[in-house]
Amino acid sequence: MDDAARAVVLFLDLWRDTGDRRLRDWAIGLLDFVLYLQRDDGRFHNFVHDWAGTVNTDGPTSFAGETFWQARAVRALAKAHLALRDERVALPLARGFAFATENPAPPDMRAIHVLAALDLVRVGQTPVLRETLERWCDEIAQCRTGDILLNNPDERTPHLWGHVQEGALAEAAVVIDRPDLLQVARRSAAAWLTPQIESGFSERTVQPYGVAAAVYVMDRLYQATNETVYARWRDYARAWFDGRNAAEKPVYDRVNGRVHDGIDDGRLNPNSGAESNIVGAQALFQDIASRVGPMLDAVSDRLDEVVEVAAA
Repeated sequence: MDDAARAVVLFLDLWRDTGDRRLRDWAIGLLDFVLYLQRDDGRFHNFVHDWAGTVNTDGPTSFAGETFWQARAVRALAKAHLALRDERVALPLARGFAFATENPAPPDMRAIHVLAALDLVRVGQTPVLRETLERWCDEIAQCRTGDILLNNPDERTPHLWGHVQEGALAEAAVVIDRPDLLQVARRSAAAWLTPQIESGFSERTVQPYGVAAAVYVMDRLYQATNETVYARWRDYARAWFDGRNAAEKPVYDRVNGRVHDGIDDGRLNPNSGAESNIVGAQALFQDIASRVGPMLDAVSDRLDEVVEVAAA
C-alpha cells in the first residue's frame, strides 16, 4: 500500500498536468487498494498475503500504527479527495487525519502529514486544519541539531532517504505566512543538503528516494524565494539520475523506462523497484509529463500482451 499511495499522488498530478484520463483511471484503481487496507480506527496496514486479498495484520512491515505507510495513505486520500471528489474518500480521510492528529510522529513522517494538510488548506478545505498544520510545522522546526533538521530526535545526523522537511516547511511558510519557518528550512538546506548535492551525492549508498527528496526541497525553496541558486541546486540534484553520480552512469534508463535502485559503493544497483520508479518520476516530473502520452501507449500495449498471455 505504501507504494500504491505514492503512485496515487504521482498519477493524479500527472493527470492534472496532461489531461490523460488513463492516469486518472490508474489512480482510482490504486485508490481502491489504499481504501481496502484502512481499518475503522483510521489506521492502515501495508501488505496483503495473497491474491485473495488476505490482509497482513501483524507483520513488521504491515502493522497498523504511526508508520510511513500510514502517512502516505493519508496524503494519497487528501490528493484524491480534491482531485476526484470521490464520495468514498471523505470519511477515511477524516479518520486518517484524526489518527495523525492524536498521535505523535517523528519529523520525517510528520512532514508527509504536512503535505497532506497543505493540499486541503490551500483550497479552503477544513479550516480547522490550519492550527494543526502550524503545530506540526513547529514540531519539525524544533527537532534539529544546530541548523540541521533531523528525521527523528534519536539521531545525530539525518539520513537522506525521505528527508523532505525543509521542502515541507518552505511550502507551509508561504501558505500560513510563517517566514520564520522558511528561514529554518533555508539554514538546514545550506548546512546539510547543499554540500551533498554539490558532491554528486558521494555517500556509499545513495537511493533514488534520497535524491528525489533533495530535488523536492530545492524546488520548493526556489518557489518560496524565487532565488535562482535553489533552481541550480535542484537541477544539479536531478542530474544524478542522468549520470552525475559516483558511478558516472545514468540511474534513469530512458531507453527502457526504468529507474535503478541507486548507487552502492560507486556501482549502479541493477535492480529497479516500485519506489525508485515512482520517486524518480516525481523528481523528473516535468520531463516525464511532457512525454507521458507515448509512454502510456507503450505501457498499454505491453499490458495487453500480458493479458493475452495470461488468458492463453
